[in-house]
Amino acid sequence: MTTEPLRPTPNEQQRQVLRRLMRQRRARLTSSQQHSAALALQHRLSAHPALQQAQHIALYCSFDGEIDPQPLCQQLWWQHKQLYLPKLDPQRTGALLFFPYSSETPLQRNRFGILEPLLPLEAACPLSQLTVILLPVVAFDSDCHRLGMGGGYYDRTLNAHLQTDPRQQPLIMIGLAHDCQQITSLPRACWDRRLNAVMTPNHLFFTEDFAR
Repeated sequence: MTTEPLRPTPNEQQRQVLRRLMRQRRARLTSSQQHSAALALQHRLSAHPALQQAQHIALYCSFDGEIDPQPLCQQLWWQHKQLYLPKLDPQRTGALLFFPYSSETPLQRNRFGILEPLLPLEAACPLSQLTVILLPVVAFDSDCHRLGMGGGYYDRTLNAHLQTDPRQQPLIMIGLAHDCQQITSLPRACWDRRLNAVMTPNHLFFTEDFAR
């Protein structure tokens, strides 16, 4: 089974230039700055009601200078939260599956070099089971629009989920980013999912339907 490809848009060249710029900014952060950012993010996000009230939370393994949610992950495990990691779906091109994640979950790198669970397909959980999903961000604006790496994996997966599984309690989507990844206005494509919030080590940006 394959999913509908994301067709290029007129501003895609502009988005690619922006991706390169933001990845360069992240790459200039020192190990000390990355570590401090991860700890600050842990402190801010773990105190937020959305995380305190959620029991099923998806996050990611950092890659290519992304802000690292691992300190937050350790605290959420200590609070007995059930965590999940994404994995490339081998049956649907360009889509993700989410698997339970504990400190003992075996991990391997996928074809992009990103760590993902080494678990059988039957262990995947439906997205309807998740309460919060924490997404990596390449660039964002104050209106909580997100630019990813360009593969469209999160957008495609979330769009399909929202079309087939409308719920009274929708999935809360929070982007995690360094402060240097913010821009004034993000060039967007028609398939881009607007996030409920974006959190950085120093700021929280949120939409009108997100409880601050």
